[in-house]
Amino acid sequence: MKISDRGLLEIAEHEGIVPAPYYDSVGVLTYGIGHTKNAGGIDPADLPRGMPADLDAAIDHAIEVFRADIASYEARVNEAIKVPLAQHQLDALGSFDLNTGGIYRAILTRQINAGDPKASEHFFGWLRPPEIRKRRTAEKRLFDTGDYDWNGDDIAIWRVDARGKLRGVLKTISGAELLERMQRPAVAPIEAGQEAATSDDLIARIHALTGAHLARTAA
Repeated sequence: MKISDRGLLEIAEHEGIVPAPYYDSVGVLTYGIGHTKNAGGIDPADLPRGMPADLDAAIDHAIEVFRADIASYEARVNEAIKVPLAQHQLDALGSFDLNTGGIYRAILTRQINAGDPKASEHFFGWLRPPEIRKRRTAEKRLFDTGDYDWNGDDIAIWRVDARGKLRGVLKTISGAELLERMQRPAVAPIEAGQEAATSDDLIARIHALTGAHLARTAA
């Protein structure tokens, strides 16, 4: 099974889009749409800090990383869960795993596989930091009822400074725009006979997008 479009929007609205590395609420260096080093591929520590000179292209690169992450988390959930899932349950667990990386070791997973009708209570086994409770509540409700908490109207694009601190919402994009951009070819299309782009290739492209934006604004 694959995460649905509604599931993608659920995750994107929970996470927002940050076009350069930032420290999340527990101090983990993160990039784009919830991407961390533990997700594999790009390490946010290797990316340039501060707002990119070409914001639109930077958003496309963040979405490219998100596409790869989603494929990975879909595979993880499908491997970890041994019982049939409804679409909304897969979407809820995909959101949970992208945020926590805990699908293989969570009591939640064990209880779902055991057929426990109250398994979803264990979404609340992952409440660090405390403000994540709102997201866990939304994931539990989605898993139990199919009620998507977010509607895809406004996905925040955040400002971030060179120290990795979020500086408020710059603008929003619609869920429809995000889905359309996710359907585009990769930023650097693969020509016949070429090998697939590596993480180093993508890092180089992201560096190329980052000019002296912060230096100019500080001058």
